[in-house]
Amino acid sequence: MIKDMDFYKEELANRQAAAAGSEKDVASQHKKGRLTARERIDVLFDPGTFTEIDSLVMPRYETYLGGKTSRYGDGVVTGFGMVNGRHVIVASQDATVMGGSLGEMHANKIVKAMRMALQYGCPFIALNDSGGARIQEGVDSLGGYA
Repeated sequence: MIKDMDFYKEELANRQAAAAGSEKDVASQHKKGRLTARERIDVLFDPGTFTEIDSLVMPRYETYLGGKTSRYGDGVVTGFGMVNGRHVIVASQDATVMGGSLGEMHANKIVKAMRMALQYGCPFIALNDSGGARIQEGVDSLGGYA
């Protein structure tokens, strides 16, 4: 089977999403004795059961003041899987992406995960590692606290 260009574009985007934080940011997390968002998920979930959702979500802004650029996933990893054999849904904030700050799309991903947990009647776990509201998005980020 010949794979088309869209397949390769999606594969590249998924790989970029999985490596959202730069090596420097990941090293900084580890130096502080903290795990990354994905490392926390790997420790929490039963091996091989985690499925990420919305990994390709991007904020509406490509660049922010100070030259920060947006990244896939928008600073939070959401998904579902098994913890001790029980279905669980998680949102794990990623401090390696803009300090894990809460932006508009970041908040939308968390709300979607919470709604899934309500719909399917399973626990929702929030792994918080955030610097607070994403000031660069102004009032758009504050809706996540409503």
